[in-house]
Amino acid sequence: MTDNKNITVRMADVDDITDIYELIAELAEYEHAADEVINTPDQLLKDWQNGYFKAWVAQLNGQTIGMALCYDRYSTWKGRCLYLEDIVVKQSHRRSGAGSALMQALVKYATENRYYSINWQVLTWNEPALNFYKKWKAEIDKEWWNGRLIVHQNQQEK
Repeated sequence: MTDNKNITVRMADVDDITDIYELIAELAEYEHAADEVINTPDQLLKDWQNGYFKAWVAQLNGQTIGMALCYDRYSTWKGRCLYLEDIVVKQSHRRSGAGSALMQALVKYATENRYYSINWQVLTWNEPALNFYKKWKAEIDKEWWNGRLIVHQNQQEK
């Protein structure tokens, strides 16, 4: 558990799934992509139970104000890496230290579990996020292009 200005961070449990989903929806709204979210709280719960991702929640006075969602990836050159899909802090709590507390918990977890790196993507227009990662001395790679092949339109039909 991490404590930063009365903010606590811990690994998520089953009772956090609804809060995590609400933070996902808030992020999608912030990125002007709310209509692109096809995930559901039920699917999120199933995927969490199947170990497809790990999550941490940041709380203040027992209320969830942020989350980080990660999963394992593998680099053919470097070995085990942790992929940070999203780190989200409620708009009303940004600049509270919650993002830093979440990142600190991820770094601690990755270090203790011998991951080579933590990797993520960040939108070029998201200056607050870019500045946040720069404070962590993160490398922002502008050389690689993202690729994606959509193989199933609706993952809930699995």
